[in-house]
Amino acid sequence: MKKIIAKKVNMTQIFDESGEVFPVTLVVAQNQGEGLDTDSQALPLEGDMVTVSGLSKGKGFQGVVKRHKFQGGRRSHGQKHSEREAGSIGGGGRAGGRVVKGMRMAGRMGHERVTVKNLRVIKVLPESKEIFIRGALPGRKGTLLEVKSK
Repeated sequence: MKKIIAKKVNMTQIFDESGEVFPVTLVVAQNQGEGLDTDSQALPLEGDMVTVSGLSKGKGFQGVVKRHKFQGGRRSHGQKHSEREAGSIGGGGRAGGRVVKGMRMAGRMGHERVTVKNLRVIKVLPESKEIFIRGALPGRKGTLLEVKSK
């Protein structure tokens, strides 16, 4: 298994000979350190299937509706400012009047390691170390990604 470190540049689209369009993400392979031959680096070949890992975009502090896909409250009948609140978090039942560990609440979201598997390499430009990978990859522009080919 070959593994390289690449920098996410942007997303674009590529047309093939038959006119079919592919959404691709352009990444540029980084230098792998001193003493390595640049010609024999683990650039994947066109058509290879790769697995890409990286940090997702950070979204800051988010409420429970966005972070955990809670439905929220009704928009009528006594709701004043609580349409997007979490609701009750504890009680006298099984929890014993305390908040149990793992309770889904508002908090920081994103900036986690994400792995996307089975992505196809559409095009490789070895002279500029550019790799066009089909689909979306985690992170913002400039994120360092780990690209593993099978």
